[in-house]
Amino acid sequence: MPKLATQNSRLERLCAEKGLRMTGQRRTIARVLSEAEDHPDVEEVYRRASAVDPRISLSTVYRTVRLFESEGILERHEFGDGRARYEPAGHGHHDHLINVKTGEVIEFRNEQIERLQESVARELGFRLIGHRLELFGVPVKGAK
Repeated sequence: MPKLATQNSRLERLCAEKGLRMTGQRRTIARVLSEAEDHPDVEEVYRRASAVDPRISLSTVYRTVRLFESEGILERHEFGDGRARYEPAGHGHHDHLINVKTGEVIEFRNEQIERLQESVARELGFRLIGHRLELFGVPVKGAK
């Protein structure tokens, strides 16, 4: 059975700060999400969490993910594949490039894009308070 880190994960700490009751199953789900290096959907979170604790049900994962999202602990993304994907909220601003052939999601930050967005907002009479940029593409032959 896979093991997860035993110290409190970042998501567990956020849950505690928000006063959420942390059951053992919620704790496992929080750790799975904290340790994810990708943007898993609920079914993938369930697969990983149930490998740690076989008593966790898919409905428990759905409820927990919805709760974490409503509390601002998780961010939900729609990357055009019909599945909601999740990542911990507040881990620094970044944008996403989605490989539509494989579903791979690449996180990136580009200062030129950031400046351009600010400039466009200013030109239109706005002050940006946030944004989300998702680029969709296919690999170019010969590119890394």
